[in-house]
Parts: sequence; structure tokens; C-alpha cells
Amino acid sequence: MPVADLPLDQLAAIAPQDTQRLAARTAQDAFAAVFRLALDGEKTPLDDSLSQIEMGAYNWCRAGDDANASALRFALLISGIDQWGLAYSQAFGLNSISAVSTLLGNIRSRLTANEDVLFQQFFSQIAELETAAVDFKIELRRSIHLALWHAMAACDTPDESRQIMQSLGGLMAALDEKMPQIGWRLLADSLASIQISFLSDTAGISTQAQQSTQELFEALRHALRPEQFQKILAYSGQAVLAWQQSRRPAN
Repeated sequence: MPVADLPLDQLAAIAPQDTQRLAARTAQDAFAAVFRLALDGEKTPLDDSLSQIEMGAYNWCRAGDDANASALRFALLISGIDQWGLAYSQAFGLNSISAVSTLLGNIRSRLTANEDVLFQQFFSQIAELETAAVDFKIELRRSIHLALWHAMAACDTPDESRQIMQSLGGLMAALDEKMPQIGWRLLADSLASIQISFLSDTAGISTQAQQSTQELFEALRHALRPEQFQKILAYSGQAVLAWQQSRRPAN
């Protein structure tokens, strides 16, 4: 992705860029594993499998350099898994995903009283300050939006595709309202990733998926301020162009 200036991240000293991005990927992996368990239903022993996922997540958080670093890892991980759960619940019309709630509750229950106080401080900071954990938020939202786009593209019927498209469009448009400083960057990264995925497999993209993708971009164009939408398109366009140039053979 092309470089763009971002506000100072208040948490970067405790969780550097690589740690934040890894936290987002760890949250994605944990959610994906739990979501598969929820879909399997009776086929998989839920308690044993959840315990394995929980232990892996817990050990990763514990690997922080000190108490603050570990508490911030817990806050990033739990925030990430929770946002995945909310996005999927909304997109697929679910009231909740009980296995996700169980996992989050089990992880929280492992914290001591002092650890929980630190966790809550960092969790609130991530939620309330848009410039806290910027790289985590970019990586997380890009992955959530791209996953929902893939789900939309794989739908069998227009109604199913439209339901996910409307949910995805709503999630993306809300970022611009909730995050006036960096929301545009999160959206630009997401749109660039969607365009690159689309261009990477043009032959495998159905007509229905192409139409839904076009409707998504149109919905965002109408939902966002014109100057903001153009700014997002310009940035995402640079990213797509850089990706295309990187694929060309050297002279």
C-alpha cells in the first residue's frame, strides 16, 4: 500500500506496528476457528476445541514484554474477536455467536484483578480514541471487509448477496462517521484489497458478484461526502496501480 501520513498512535510505544498487525491476524485466526466450530455444531467436541483456541490466544497475549504489553495484547485480541463477531452477526442475520461469547468470557476469566484493570483501560482507549492502535485497526478492518466481500461474491442468490453487500456497505460507511481522522484510510485500504482480489481472479468472479461489487461502490459513493469518497478512491487507486506494476515482468 502507498504511504500516507497518519496521526500519532498513542499505543505504538507499547505495541509496535508489527505487534498490532499480528494481533489483528491472531484475532482473525481465533474467530475463524471458533466460527467453524459453531457451523459444525454437534460434529466437533466444542469444549475441547474451544480450550485449545483459548490457550493459544492466552499464550500469545502472555508473551508481551511486561504487564502493560500483555494487557494491551489482551485488549487488542478481545477487541478484534469481538468486532469479527459483530460484523458476521450483522451480515448473516445472527442474534449472536455463542461460541465467540464463550471464548471471550473464558479469556477474560483468566486475568487477575490487577490485569483486568489494565486490560479495561487499554480496551477503552482502543474503542474511544480512533488514533490508538492505528495499524491494528487498519489490518483488522481490511480483513473483515475483505472476508465479507468474498462471502458476498460466493453467494448463490442475488438476495443473499444483497444482504451481505448492504451490511458490508453499512459497516464501511459507519467508519467515516466514527473515525473522522483515519476512517478514510481504513476504507481506502479495504477498497484497494477488494479491487486487487477482484482483479486477481476476474475469470472466477460471477456476473452476480461483479454486480454486487459495483453496487457496493455505488452505495459508498452516495453515503460518503463527495470529497471524502474521491480521497478514498485516489488512495486505493494508487495501491491497485502499485500492485499491478509489481506484477509486471522486469524489462
